[in-house]
Amino acid sequence: MGRMHAPGKGISQSALPYRRSVPSWQKATTEEIVDVMCKLAKKGLTPSQIGVILRDSHGVAQVRFLTGSKILRILKAKGLGPDLPEDLYHLIKKAVAIRKHLERNRKDRDAKFRLILVESKIHRLSRYFKTTRVLPPAWKYESATASALVS
Repeated sequence: MGRMHAPGKGISQSALPYRRSVPSWQKATTEEIVDVMCKLAKKGLTPSQIGVILRDSHGVAQVRFLTGSKILRILKAKGLGPDLPEDLYHLIKKAVAIRKHLERNRKDRDAKFRLILVESKIHRLSRYFKTTRVLPPAWKYESATASALVS
């Protein structure tokens, strides 16, 4: 699968192990990991940040292998899921930063072009999330109110 606005193919990733079973050295139980995930979500961390903390501090290679479901699904079941999807949130945050840069540097045409690309990604992704009912059908991205969404 190619990139949307770049020439790269983007296949570089870490490969997951073939076996989906929990490693023998894993000491933590499912309940402990879910409790840690809930505590971190209440602090305001995103699901990917929670996964990094579990990997680095608690020795959990894949939460899905241990619990049987993904981090975001567990958080949504507990009522702790984010209101905006994480990838859409980061795109909006990037657009707000580019718009702030353009206020200071009006002649930066490359930044203006990149802002158009980022906002087209936002519109495409929000259309997908509306069809999958992650976002409400009336949700709309507006650049004027975008900074309030990411603050």
